[in-house]
Amino acid sequence: MSGSGTVALVTGGSRGIGAACALRLAQDGVDVAISYVNDARAAAGVVGEVEALGRRGLAVRADAGDGAQGAAAVEETVRRFGRIDVLVNNAGVGVLGPLGELGLADVDRVLSVNVRGAFLAAQAAAGRMGSGGRIITIGSCITQRVPGPGCALYAMSKSALTGLTKALARELGGRGITANLVHPGPVDTDMNPADGPFADPQAAMTALGRFAAAREVAAVVSFLARPDSSYVTGAEFAVDGGYAA
Repeated sequence: MSGSGTVALVTGGSRGIGAACALRLAQDGVDVAISYVNDARAAAGVVGEVEALGRRGLAVRADAGDGAQGAAAVEETVRRFGRIDVLVNNAGVGVLGPLGELGLADVDRVLSVNVRGAFLAAQAAAGRMGSGGRIITIGSCITQRVPGPGCALYAMSKSALTGLTKALARELGGRGITANLVHPGPVDTDMNPADGPFADPQAAMTALGRFAAAREVAAVVSFLARPDSSYVTGAEFAVDGGYAA
């Protein structure tokens, strides 16, 4: 894509998998906007790294749980860069706990970010994309294999993205826009570090016996964003080290 003028928006792009996706796309020659909620310094750092790679970067403060803000991030990307070609629907929250202890506020927050936010961002981006557009959503290995109690709310929210992705593929295919879903396994991030207190059992559930680096997930996103992935749509990609094998 180098030199093509391709523009991407990565939601939740200030850290972890989102930041890795933003930087990998910049390495591929893409101009990258990211959205973030709280950490303006981290977001500015990612933008600085994108620009150091010779691409344009932009940070937009937008809470994916607020539908208006998510759509506004798409519009700001188009306003600043003139277009949007790739949406990486990465923003997400996780609330784990016993079923009986999850309150309505927990349910509303998780579904508003993980499901409604993903839908509304895709809706806004699709309205601005031309042929060759890409919508790539980050799911979770927990949709393929739930490891134990306490995951009902998070697993439900991420499972909804399968239906969203397949429906987007059908609805947008005639316009040359693809939609795909990436399911990461345990990934070494500040939210779930590979040396954290719950890391060993997670790693043991994978066939490779280890956490992924965020760049390994970003590599699959990079492929799905490229023109040569044009016949891949409505698909789910497990980047989970064999977690669901």
